[in-house]
Amino acid sequence: MRAVVQRVSSASVTVDGETVGAIDEPGLLVLVGVTHDDTRPQAARLAAKLWGLRVLSGEKSCSDVGAPLLVISQFTLYGDARKGRRPTWHAAAP
Repeated sequence: MRAVVQRVSSASVTVDGETVGAIDEPGLLVLVGVTHDDTRPQAARLAAKLWGLRVLSGEKSCSDVGAPLLVISQFTLYGDARKGRRPTWHAAAP
């Protein structure tokens, strides 16, 4: 499992012109890539880690201040471009 975390003042995800997820206050935007052998316990550990990650203002975590997280599935985090110019995503879970 891979995650890219960014502090944001607000964030949203739009699909075909419809907002499918949004946070309207400071929090974390998290892009998560999952591979074939990742498990539910690993996902739970990642969620707990993100909730307690002290990266907000004043070295606070989302759990400290009740800040929201917007988590987005991102298969491209498992892209492999070592051979040629066309990446593959074989390592990404379906």
